[in-house]
Amino acid sequence: MVQARYDQRVRVFVEVRGGADDWQEAEDRFARHDWPVRSHHPAGQGPLGSAVEPDPGSRVYQIEVRLFGIARGCDRGAAERVRKMARAARLEAYVLRAEHLHRDRETRSAWRVIDARRRRLALRSSWRRHFAGWALTRGSYDAGGMVTGPAGQALRLARAGRQADSSAVAVRPLDGMWKDPVRRWPEEEGERRTVHAVAWALLPAVALVCAAHAVPASWWFWGLLTAVGVAGSARAGWRLFPDGRLMGAVLVLAASGFFTAAALGLVGGDGWRPSDVFYLALVLGVVTGLWLLVRQWTWGEWVAWAVPLVVTVVVSTFVAAGSILHALYADELDLSTSDLDVPPVWQFLAALKLLSILAYVLLVPAWWGVARHRHHFYAAPGERTNVVLHMAVFLAILAVTGGYALDSAGRAAERTKAAAERGETPPPYFGVEPSWTCVRTTTALRGVAGEGPALDPDRPYLLINVAGDTAVLWDQTTDEPVKLPAGKAWLVPAEGGGDKCR
Repeated sequence: MVQARYDQRVRVFVEVRGGADDWQEAEDRFARHDWPVRSHHPAGQGPLGSAVEPDPGSRVYQIEVRLFGIARGCDRGAAERVRKMARAARLEAYVLRAEHLHRDRETRSAWRVIDARRRRLALRSSWRRHFAGWALTRGSYDAGGMVTGPAGQALRLARAGRQADSSAVAVRPLDGMWKDPVRRWPEEEGERRTVHAVAWALLPAVALVCAAHAVPASWWFWGLLTAVGVAGSARAGWRLFPDGRLMGAVLVLAASGFFTAAALGLVGGDGWRPSDVFYLALVLGVVTGLWLLVRQWTWGEWVAWAVPLVVTVVVSTFVAAGSILHALYADELDLSTSDLDVPPVWQFLAALKLLSILAYVLLVPAWWGVARHRHHFYAAPGERTNVVLHMAVFLAILAVTGGYALDSAGRAAERTKAAAERGETPPPYFGVEPSWTCVRTTTALRGVAGEGPALDPDRPYLLINVAGDTAVLWDQTTDEPVKLPAGKAWLVPAEGGGDKCR
C-alpha cells in the first residue's frame, strides 16, 4: 500500500452528531482522506472532557489530518478541509479544536564504527604514527556500520551488545558538527532559516541591477529597496544560528555582496534591460507556483488534468506553434508559410516564444498553488463557490494573452514593411532575415514567369528568402511580394534600398 505524502500533521477534534449511522459515515470519510482516527468518545468525555456538552447522540473524534503546505496556518487549513468534507457528506460535524503537531528532528553528527585494536597497534609504531590520522580519515580502520548522536552516545551505541570486548570498537566522525561550538537548529527549522537568509541576500542584488538600468527618477525607490534588503539580510543572518549571531549576520551580508557583484557583472551588458529581470522573476514565480500545485495532486487529478495538458502542449503547441507565428508573419506580407521555408530549429524557438507569451495564462494556476501551500481558505480542496469567478478570470487572461501572441507576428511584419520603405535592413524574425539585393535575370524579362509586379532591374529589392526554386522578394514601392524562379535570377547583395543597381 502506498503511503500518502504530506508536509504537516494536525490533531483535530471533531464532534459528529446524528447517531451510529452518521458516525460510521464519518469514519469512512476519514479513512477515504487518509486521516487516521486516534480515538473517539461520547460527547462530554475523553480528552476534551466537560468542555463539550454531554449528548448521547454526539461523538467526539480525535483524528490526525495530514496535508501539504507550510506550518503557519496549517491548523486552519486542516479545519477547513474537515468542514468541507462534512459538508460534502451532508454530516452535522463541527471542528472543536485543531493544533499543529510539531515534530522536528535534531541535527545530529554521524560516526563510522572503527576497529580500535588495529588503531592502537598502528599507534605503537613510530613511523606509522605519522600516517595514522590520514589512514583513519581514509577509512583504513573501518569495521562497518555507522551511528548518529553526540560523541558519548555514539561510542555507547557502537559498543552496545559487545559486553565481551566492548573496547574492540570505537568511532570516528564523518562531519565536524560534534566539535562545533555553535548550537544548531532542528533540521526543518534550520532549512527554513537558511532559505530566508538566501532570499534576503538576493534582494539587494536584484534592486541594484534594476537601479543600474532604471531612469534617475526611480532611483529613490530602488535605493530604498536595497536598504530594506540589506536590513533584512542582516536580520536573517542574525537569526541563522542559535549562537554566533554576529557571525551569521556577517556571513549573510558577505553573500549578499557576492550576489550583487555577480549580478551586476552578468547583466551589465547592453542586451539586458529591467524588463528582463521582471520576466525572469515572473517565470521563476510561475514555475514555483505550478510546482506547489502539482505536488499536491492525487493520481486522479494527474489523470484528469496533467495528461491532457501535456498531450495538448506537446502535440499542438510544439508541433504547430512555430508554424503559427511564421504563418501569421507571412500572411501580413501576403505570403505563405512555404515561401519562408524556415529551418526546424527556428520553428522550435518560435514555439518557445509563443509559450513564453502564453505563460501569463499560468499565473492563475500558479497563484492557486501558492494559495493552497499557504492554506488560504478559498483554495482548500472542495471549494466550489469561486469556480465561476476563477474561470472568468482565467478566460479573460487567456483572451488578452492570446491577442498579444497574435499581435507579435503582425508587429514584426509591420517593422519589416516600415524598414523597407525607409530603405533600411529590417530586423530578423525567427530565421527570416530580409536583406537588400539587386536582381539580374538570365533571360529576357518577358521570358521569366513570375508573380507580382513587374521587375525593375535598376533598383534593389528586399530579399525575404529563397525557398526551394523560388526567390521571394518584397517590392517597397508597391508594398507587394515578387516571386521569381531562382534558376533564372542572379541575386547580387546591395547596400540598401536607396541605392541604384549597376
